[in-house]
Amino acid sequence: MGFNPLKKKHGFERLRNIAPLVAAGAAALIPATIGASMVIDLLQKRDREQREAPRPGIFHSSVEGSQLSIFTDGETLYEDMLEVIGSATESIQMETFIWKNDEMGQRFVDAFNAAAQRGVDIHLIYDGFANLTIPRSFYAQLDDRIKVLRLSTVARKFWKGPLRYSGLNHSKILVIDNDVAYVGGFNIGSLYARHWRDTHLKVTGPGTWGLRHSICQVWNEYHDADEQIAWVAPSAWESKIRVSANQPIQLIYPIRSMYLNAFERAQDRIWLTTPYFIPDQQLLKSLMEAAERGVDVRVMVPQESNHILGDYLSRGFFEQMVRSKVTVLLYTASMIHAKIATVDGKWSTVGTANIDRLSLTFNYETNVEVIDSDFAAEMEKTFLADAEHSQELGPDWLDRHQLTQAAEWVLRPMRPFL
Repeated sequence: MGFNPLKKKHGFERLRNIAPLVAAGAAALIPATIGASMVIDLLQKRDREQREAPRPGIFHSSVEGSQLSIFTDGETLYEDMLEVIGSATESIQMETFIWKNDEMGQRFVDAFNAAAQRGVDIHLIYDGFANLTIPRSFYAQLDDRIKVLRLSTVARKFWKGPLRYSGLNHSKILVIDNDVAYVGGFNIGSLYARHWRDTHLKVTGPGTWGLRHSICQVWNEYHDADEQIAWVAPSAWESKIRVSANQPIQLIYPIRSMYLNAFERAQDRIWLTTPYFIPDQQLLKSLMEAAERGVDVRVMVPQESNHILGDYLSRGFFEQMVRSKVTVLLYTASMIHAKIATVDGKWSTVGTANIDRLSLTFNYETNVEVIDSDFAAEMEKTFLADAEHSQELGPDWLDRHQLTQAAEWVLRPMRPFL
């Protein structure tokens, strides 16, 4: 039979008619899949919240006159924070994402109030969206002398610049008397004290300057000159302890570049832990290319995070990683929420940013990078302690159930938004 152009034309017309239906069906699958994942999330949390997280311990190092301590459990961290708040004599600045109205959250309210009554100058910033379920009466307990900023996800000036006046305040920083500072993944709440495996860094000494400055930048952008936090001078022009802070209000997002620079320099090993691994293609490519050139690349994620949707989006990348030479480790003991990395035994970072688009291109985030071999050695001890509670993802992942693969495919369009 010869070629029939009319038949081909009719075929194209049928495809045009079917295409909208296929697209609509795929679009309908996304909310259905999200809804199902939320139900599963609620069911899984009932069991997960009862599981006590391992406590690898506290790891210490000294860098350029600053004492650094790596905290790996919330209970020990909170007690340390509360003790230092209790000894504050001049100033306290805090920035946090979640601040629960539970026993631990109340202890922080009481500690800040006691400090305010001693005459300590206090500035607190917390995220409005993350604490929507927390009654305003909880924060109303704070002493009137405490200055408080509830940072809205969408500010009143949104219409002037959508990118500038939006973003979640995902940073978690505490600075006391310009001499002690904390930063990392821990929010404030009783759940995180025992049931989540997370990592926070404490800095004592001149290395605190960058963290204080990071909080001040956020506060000052939202206040007039007479309400701003005064600038203080750093003790050194250049330091091995550096702060990278994403500031949407200034359209500055350096953390992604910080990671890319470290991955592209790697010659020996990249060990990375993140609770939500939803990278853009350039970040993923930098890890896979490093592995291909012989770098020992290990990416640790929770086997089950607190967001099943995030899990499925992460798993969509695992096939590419398993097919390359990247080692994927699934942390099985509890929810792991740490955001850390160490490269070549020389460079390390601890902070608040996840490896996803929300953290790297939308949120307020703060990471400390430390260029020091002794500190990197302590970071590697932390990673190896967590690796003991992890399972390596093998080639059998490529043969996972077809329904699992289908869910990953359906959710793929959401990657650019998370």
